[in-house]
Amino acid sequence: MIGTASSELLVRQADSNDRTLNARPARAGFRADVEGLRAVAVLAVVVFHAGAPGVGGGFVGVDIFFVISGFLITGMLWREMVATGTIGLAWFYGARARRLLPAAGIVLVATAVAAAMLLPPLQAREVLGDGIANALYAGNYRLAMHGTDYLAADAPPSPFQHYWSLGVEEQFYVLWPALIIGIAWFVQRRRRPGADASPVPYLLVLTVVAAVSFVVSLAWTGTLPSWAFFALPARAWELAVGGIVALSVPVWRRFPVPLATVAGWLGLVLILVSCTNLDGRTPYPGTAALLPVLGAALIVAAGCAGPRLGVGRVLSAAPLRALGRLSYSWYLWHWPVLLLAPRLVGHPLDAVGSVGAVVTAGGLAMLTLWFVEDPARFAAPLRRSATLSLVGGGIVTAVAVIVGVVLLMLVPAPVGRGAAAEALTVVAAPDAPPSHAVDPNDAAVQQLTAQVQAAVAASAESHSVPSNLSPALADAPGDKAAVFGNGCVRSWLDVGQPECASGDLGSANTVALVGDSHAAMWSPAFEQIAEQRHWRLETMSKVTCPLMELPITSPYLGREYTECVQWRHQILARLQAEHPRLIVLSMSRRYGGDFGFTTYDQTWIDSLSHLTTQLRATGANVLVLGPIPDPHTTVPTCLSDHLDDALVCSPPRPVAVNDAGITAERAATSAGDGHYADLTALFCTTDRCPLITRNNLIYRDDNHMTVTYAKSLAPIVAALADRALARA
Repeated sequence: MIGTASSELLVRQADSNDRTLNARPARAGFRADVEGLRAVAVLAVVVFHAGAPGVGGGFVGVDIFFVISGFLITGMLWREMVATGTIGLAWFYGARARRLLPAAGIVLVATAVAAAMLLPPLQAREVLGDGIANALYAGNYRLAMHGTDYLAADAPPSPFQHYWSLGVEEQFYVLWPALIIGIAWFVQRRRRPGADASPVPYLLVLTVVAAVSFVVSLAWTGTLPSWAFFALPARAWELAVGGIVALSVPVWRRFPVPLATVAGWLGLVLILVSCTNLDGRTPYPGTAALLPVLGAALIVAAGCAGPRLGVGRVLSAAPLRALGRLSYSWYLWHWPVLLLAPRLVGHPLDAVGSVGAVVTAGGLAMLTLWFVEDPARFAAPLRRSATLSLVGGGIVTAVAVIVGVVLLMLVPAPVGRGAAAEALTVVAAPDAPPSHAVDPNDAAVQQLTAQVQAAVAASAESHSVPSNLSPALADAPGDKAAVFGNGCVRSWLDVGQPECASGDLGSANTVALVGDSHAAMWSPAFEQIAEQRHWRLETMSKVTCPLMELPITSPYLGREYTECVQWRHQILARLQAEHPRLIVLSMSRRYGGDFGFTTYDQTWIDSLSHLTTQLRATGANVLVLGPIPDPHTTVPTCLSDHLDDALVCSPPRPVAVNDAGITAERAATSAGDGHYADLTALFCTTDRCPLITRNNLIYRDDNHMTVTYAKSLAPIVAALADRALARA
């Protein structure tokens, strides 16, 4: 978020009457350079979100705002503590409420209404939940929890996502005065009578807070990246750095002007370097956040010395100051406008459209500043009464929450409007007389495949979502195999593999289902088969971690995926020790260059052949399951927006299926003496890959099958396994 405290504290000279109105101590002098620094920060964020080239690290604008807020809030609290011996919490929170909540509430309500009107119903309901969480200033933790859920990792961003930093700052405002009061109480008990107040104890405590928080940030950046990015414990050090600068202002004021000038320009260079050299692949915050944080701290500290020729002179220019005054509202508006504009105009924004969106957001920000921010901030009745300010803030929060709840009730869970469809039933044919021309296992696979193909072909021409869709669209995201929730599917940071057995646990016939989440999504079918065939089924799975020996990085962790490499070695050792009769290998084919390799390239194909050979060496038969088609959309969300024309969401076969890649995989598997199952016919016709077969919804998200569809395919999966087991 932006430095939301800044505009309240960087008051105009006319604000000097605040002491008379509020009976509170006068605030520090106006810092034009800090107001200009806010402009730099908001420009970095807005330009980054607009997709401008060369500004891949513009997200560091948030870090700059945190430093500014820490500087201004700590300085204000310290001065009040020195002047009065205490902190008027009601006045403090009242000032925060009238400064922050009116604009935030207006944008939140407007965004919620627009999301309810423009977004597909399922997405709108999720976004409204985000809005309610952010109205209660807990949105950053909602994002942190979603970020650790690999099943939600590819979800589209929320129009409220940028409110996370407002949550961080509000939590900071709750804790920081208590920290200052606690230090003051401790100091006053030990201070000699008549001794002047010293900032040293406060500096020591803030230094400890900064150090502990920085260590947490470093640790979480590598292990819990979403918590490192969104949670206050990992961000508090940035605010504390600003506080340290505020408490050491007398030191900075004694700095030689030439040295302060150099420090200020160095700070700006650090900010520019971070904006242009960092990007979404940088592990963040981590050590990378030192660049913008130290840069902002140097600029603010240098301004304390007041060098006339320093960077402060540039930042104090009227246009930057005007933009700095606008920064809070512009920040609030720019992100929802950028995200919702494509829905309004009916197509993705190009460069011109993005510029138009941020300019539009700027216009809305000006209106908000003139008619909401300033009137609420400078209203004499509110400034005279902390109670009235707090009540007004409470009303704004309550209205935002109520609007979110009401809209959630008005946007119903979508239900198919088409005629009820038959259930998909795949039935194995009675045993046919032996034939020398056709292998009985091949015959079973062909006969069962023909049944599914007929159902797929019929559904490929059906426009309406059936009224008896199974699972219902609202239930689809939760229609996932039990192994995703019981620890059998290892998450990003997990290594090792617990005993995940099902079927006949005492059977000597063991089948191992191995791979990433695309192996785990087949477990409902294999569990059903294991019960029928009296197999012992072992599920071994780790997210975004194919078993092939490929160099791998994790875009979710932002680093080398060492946990995947370790898990692979553990699984191979276990398979070599346990000697299952059949190893079923499955994996996603959606890996791109951000993982360090690309699906279907020569490295992938060679690795598959080598792995098949390794697995065959354990004595097991090997069945490699081919890919399921890529729908190129979040299926339940898209269908919820096209209940009467589901084909709009269905991709053409050439888009969803890489036939050349499948052919190469088949050859590689055969070269390793394994058996390959091309599954495309179970999902696609020659032209199209529908998202619904009969009354079965095929996908629960943008790439995983529903449990319902996986179970419906159990008979043909069983035939494929029988065919693989029949090999010598």
